[in-house]
Amino acid sequence: MACSTHVICFGNELHGDDGFGPALHAELTGLGLPPDTRLMRADAASPSAIDCFEGCDQVLVIDALSGYGPPGSLHVLAAEAIAREETPGHGAGVGCLLETVLKVLPQPPQISIVGVEADRIDPFRPGLSRAVAAAMPAATRTVMAWLRWNRRARS
Repeated sequence: MACSTHVICFGNELHGDDGFGPALHAELTGLGLPPDTRLMRADAASPSAIDCFEGCDQVLVIDALSGYGPPGSLHVLAAEAIAREETPGHGAGVGCLLETVLKVLPQPPQISIVGVEADRIDPFRPGLSRAVAAAMPAATRTVMAWLRWNRRARS
């Protein structure tokens, strides 16, 4: 069976809560994901990550967010909810990358985002904040529920 879902975890564990994606990737690696799911990790949302969006029907992006609620809050969003970044800073690139994917791929996948509101993004200060670390179990459950629901919806 061809892989129809990619779960792409963005972030850098050396930069505080930007390590949410890699931490969730580590959690998901040990779980039984559906057989049609490919778990991927991308340290940066640069144009080189476009290939992560190819060869699938849907993508679930995992990333730390800013401006969606209190620190540690979880959000499930459509790709259109992530604005194109105009200034450098955390997340600079995810909105631009999603916009580029939708423009350049002949048949772009359906894209959703599971994100956690970051408390602190500090360069070269590894470790999640207390609020984001506390959200990890709920984030894992949210991703697994999303995968189950989308798999049933395709059946």
